[in-house]
Amino acid sequence: MSLTRQDVENIALLARLSISEAELPVYVDSLSKILSFVEQLNGADTGHVEPMAHPLADQVQRLRDDVVLEEDRREKYQRNAPRVEAGLYLVPKVIE
Repeated sequence: MSLTRQDVENIALLARLSISEAELPVYVDSLSKILSFVEQLNGADTGHVEPMAHPLADQVQRLRDDVVLEEDRREKYQRNAPRVEAGLYLVPKVIE
């Protein structure tokens, strides 16, 4: 798939990216190559491939014990808060 200059300009606008005139041809070429590669990957026959349930098949992932290592300091933190109600921190409204 080949992108046009206008395509890349629209993508940059949507992504809020500032791309200079000098950089634009580089982005057109690079993004077109990436999309072409994705098209090649989409064309691969994966019908016979069995989905993996876990990426570490036949391996054991060592996990640590789920143990609480710190004490609950909620009350201490809430005493320092300017305003608390029903266990919640009250903050000023920031949306007009």
